[in-house]
Amino acid sequence: MIEGQVNCNHCGESCPSDLFRLQEKSFCCSGCLTVYQILHENNLGDFYNIDQKAGLSLKNRKEAKYDWLEEAEIIKQLIDYQDDKQTKITLRLPQIHCASCVWLLEHLNKLNSGVLATKVNFMKREAYISFNQNELQLRELAELLNRIGYAPEIGLEQLNKSDKPLVDRTLIYQIGLAGFAFGNIMLFSFPEYLGLEYGPDAIFRKVFGWLNLALAIPVLLYSGRDYLRSAYHGLRQKNLNIDVPVALGMLTLFGRSAIEIVTETGAGYFDSLAGLVFFLLIGKWFQRQTYNRLTFDRDYESYFPVAATVLKNKKEKSVSLPKLAVGDRILIRHGELIPADGILCSNSAVIDYSFVTGEAEPVIKKAGDLLYAGGKQTKGAFEMVLTKKSAQSYLIRLWNDEAFEDRPSRTELLADKTGRYFTIAILVIAFTTLFYWLQLGEIYTAINAFTAVLIIACPCAVALAIPFTFGTVSRLIAKNKIYIKDTSVIEKIGNANVVVFDKTGTITSPKTNKVAYHGKSLDTSILQGLQVLTRQSGHPLSRKINTWTSEKVDVDTKTSLYNFTEVTGKGIRGEYAGLKYELGNRTFAPIKTKDRKHEHARVFLSINGKFYGSFSFIAEYREGLTKVIDWAKNKGKIYLLSGDNDSEKTYLSPIFGAENLYFSQSPHDKLAFIKKLQKEGNNVLMFGDGLNDAGALRVSDVGIVVSEDTNNFVPACDAVADASIFKSLPSISTFLNSTVKVVYGAYLLAFIYNIVGLSYAVTGTLSPVVAAILMPLSSISVVLFGVLMSRFLFFRVFDKKSPTQSDKSHY
Repeated sequence: MIEGQVNCNHCGESCPSDLFRLQEKSFCCSGCLTVYQILHENNLGDFYNIDQKAGLSLKNRKEAKYDWLEEAEIIKQLIDYQDDKQTKITLRLPQIHCASCVWLLEHLNKLNSGVLATKVNFMKREAYISFNQNELQLRELAELLNRIGYAPEIGLEQLNKSDKPLVDRTLIYQIGLAGFAFGNIMLFSFPEYLGLEYGPDAIFRKVFGWLNLALAIPVLLYSGRDYLRSAYHGLRQKNLNIDVPVALGMLTLFGRSAIEIVTETGAGYFDSLAGLVFFLLIGKWFQRQTYNRLTFDRDYESYFPVAATVLKNKKEKSVSLPKLAVGDRILIRHGELIPADGILCSNSAVIDYSFVTGEAEPVIKKAGDLLYAGGKQTKGAFEMVLTKKSAQSYLIRLWNDEAFEDRPSRTELLADKTGRYFTIAILVIAFTTLFYWLQLGEIYTAINAFTAVLIIACPCAVALAIPFTFGTVSRLIAKNKIYIKDTSVIEKIGNANVVVFDKTGTITSPKTNKVAYHGKSLDTSILQGLQVLTRQSGHPLSRKINTWTSEKVDVDTKTSLYNFTEVTGKGIRGEYAGLKYELGNRTFAPIKTKDRKHEHARVFLSINGKFYGSFSFIAEYREGLTKVIDWAKNKGKIYLLSGDNDSEKTYLSPIFGAENLYFSQSPHDKLAFIKKLQKEGNNVLMFGDGLNDAGALRVSDVGIVVSEDTNNFVPACDAVADASIFKSLPSISTFLNSTVKVVYGAYLLAFIYNIVGLSYAVTGTLSPVVAAILMPLSSISVVLFGVLMSRFLFFRVFDKKSPTQSDKSHY
């Protein structure tokens, strides 16, 4: 360090000791001094303890202007959500670079109480920030971030573009530098390779040695920095991660080689070092490319069979979310999720934003108000015009919110434990090998063997087995219309020993049910009232009655319905044309009749408090139900939980067993029943339609929604299965069970590879550069094994008939 210079106490850069001073501490600029003061005044000094070079240099920072963030139209385009109490926004903060950054940003509320919560996505360099706009304006938030060195990168032009990840070219530059150095070091080492390093031209040996050292320094510090940094952080946190042995090998090669060059006792192993780093980075690039292409892109076009009801020419049409466009007029029924931002067209709406904000209190909206994706209608139906395209990517983030995170599966826990103990074992073997050869006086062999052991036996292959295998499986079954929340669901399905079915909309098809009405004659006005009332609800039976009435009468979609309410699992009520309608089960609508024709009815109609009539439905069970029930029985016990009456008990008893049928079950009853099964030590797999089963689906070990073409997106479930593949669930389950065995097979393959590689490495006959080539090849081989075996098993299971092919063996 230059005399009179010190390191800045914030960013660590060199600066004059007397430039900016505070309490015996020096700073390179006023910006660093200001941030230091802000952090310590707010008891955030631990920021500097997490990472030694946590602070960002603010010496050449330009003062940003954020006046334009006061414009209402601009704010509306930038934010994700806003109500009277809070605003949610996603900001890109490219300056995020370490654990200290994450810690500081997630404690942003200590710098300003207007910040409610911050969640950082380190990989995307993004922060999801909730703030109270009554205390903190968006402009002030941006200025706060700028003051502490995290100026947000905001571009309105990005709003109308597809959400593609920003390209990070750092890895490409690292590979390029390592490859350049590798080639040139080998070129400079040619005299040594050919035995020409001595004699009249020996001076070139020294020159080339120092040139190799100069090339190796950036290879170690730039190309290999990720491994060194990861190992350092792991050791600081007392965690021996998979990069510790790799970093030790790199440092050993560099240290030994540098000593030989400086002392002129040898040419070193810089070619091995450069080759090691080059091939490690090539392996990382391959992993990253495959990871991005195969596993977790989660684009909504392939992962969710969610649709919305579009209104055109007074007709309703179900349209998939990718096809929704700005300007479409859509209908949102009671309990349905808003798929994209838009303007409310109806007189009023009562929106539950608990899925977005965590607050359960509904928000009342009026015509012309802006509605946000993720809200759920709680009082009747309403119409809205979309102002943005589908916000499915935002819904995915909500689906994966911490509130819905699951515990890791057995295979994931095994991978973590294997990686940890594997690293410890490799370090023991490596140092034992080193000391063994050193005591024999074989320094060259000792260094070679030590380095080769550390490189060849990397547990990366074990860590890659799950994401690549299960990622491939997720995509394969997604093509056949079953969409899982995360890869841990694959193993949980196989572990289930109790299968619980909902009835209406799950094992029965609401599309094929026939409606029969019994009671007083329904004139045109009553039919219109029924049509307007049932239009509000998304329940399968309400939808069926609505279709039935629409075939008889036509109603203006703008006709008003008053005081609509829906009691989940019971029924709906509302006022139309001066009459009070109640439509639901026996306990909901007042029934005073002994007429036997109403005995097996499932929906009862009351007008102005008097019983009017009832509806019965001829249930059509889904194709392949026989096969699905047989499969469920092979897994263990089966149960049916239905909110309907027991009119079909006689028919269903031979299938499930009379003691396993539970009718007239409220959502609370279903939830309590699932908890009871789990207390008895069972792993429960539940199939529901997502309407009255949300609580039971959430608490189940695996909850799967069987979805028709309505908006049945349920954040509480683990998977969404298109109704058309219901008959193929046994085949899909067989395939999923097989893929769990593939993961264990990949573990075995990695274990065998390491045993063979180590047997050569400890003898000193395996050079570090060869080990560096073999290490990524081992990872690639495990990836290919998982991917190819998964695809092979998939096509073997479905080689005779596709999952969507007709299966007539059903009840």
